[in-house]
Amino acid sequence: MTDDAPGDVTGGAGAPAPVRGGGRRHGDAVFRGIATGSGLAIVVAIVLIGLFLLIQAVPSLAANKANFLFSPLFETNDPDNLMFGIRDLLIVTVLSSLLALAIAMPMALGIALFLTHYAPPVLMRPFAYLVDLLAAVPSIVFGLWGIRVLAPELEPVARWVNDTFGWFFLFDGGNVSIAGGGTIFTAGIVLAVMVLPIITAVTREVFRQTPTMQIEGALALGATRWEMIRTTVLPFGRSGYIAASMLGLGRALGETVAVLVILRASTSPATFSVFDGGYTFASKIASAASEFSQPLPTGAYIAAGLVLFLLTFVVNAIARSIAGGKARPE
Repeated sequence: MTDDAPGDVTGGAGAPAPVRGGGRRHGDAVFRGIATGSGLAIVVAIVLIGLFLLIQAVPSLAANKANFLFSPLFETNDPDNLMFGIRDLLIVTVLSSLLALAIAMPMALGIALFLTHYAPPVLMRPFAYLVDLLAAVPSIVFGLWGIRVLAPELEPVARWVNDTFGWFFLFDGGNVSIAGGGTIFTAGIVLAVMVLPIITAVTREVFRQTPTMQIEGALALGATRWEMIRTTVLPFGRSGYIAASMLGLGRALGETVAVLVILRASTSPATFSVFDGGYTFASKIASAASEFSQPLPTGAYIAAGLVLFLLTFVVNAIARSIAGGKARPE
């Protein structure tokens, strides 16, 4: 005889194991459903926004009497004679945003490396807070500072750049007026200051995640601090740095109030000079917001917004492909 009773499920080799983790599996299913639903909600929202813009823009595009892609005109006062194009808006938007990115990217890289690998702990935290606080400054404040304070100071610099590098089309100010400082040059520098905290914050956190073993291993092998950064930190954080820069570019592409305050209006077709004025997509739409009372003129501005919407997607797609390619091991 054995000591185990026939109905005892806690002893014996053939007794079934108790069921455990049921609550955990249920929680995983709930979390998976919430995460999936959240992701789908974002996709659905983006698709609906795109459809709204397309539906509202089609009637105006059909009534447009100018070339939408290449015309410098944007005349919507007469609904029966719409003539609008995005050529000038695209040039000003791209030039100001790329100038901002060209200035902000190396500055953000240097600040992030300083905060993560050079700054003493007593300085690192307050300096990081100071940079992050730039993101809390309202756009209108940046705009007023740019046109009232920065533009007069930049005017001599702009004239020197024009005199020295005027042979290059980007710095040719022969057909435009540099006086007043309401140029793409000024707007690009202000946008660089505005996107700097975004790029810096993300890049700093990415560099901070570099494996400690790799850093210590490089230093133990005799690498200098810069050689350690070049061989471990930069390769590890390259894709994150590019992604952060594209976030900043998206911010620059969509900035409205600051650019509207800084850039002067231009009656002549835009050139490819950073000393030109004009409107970006966002500032043009904002400048005419009070006139959105008739469907066809309103649709013309919605069509411009649709192009900006698509431009943002193209930029992010390019950024993902670059970051993905750089992230692959060689």
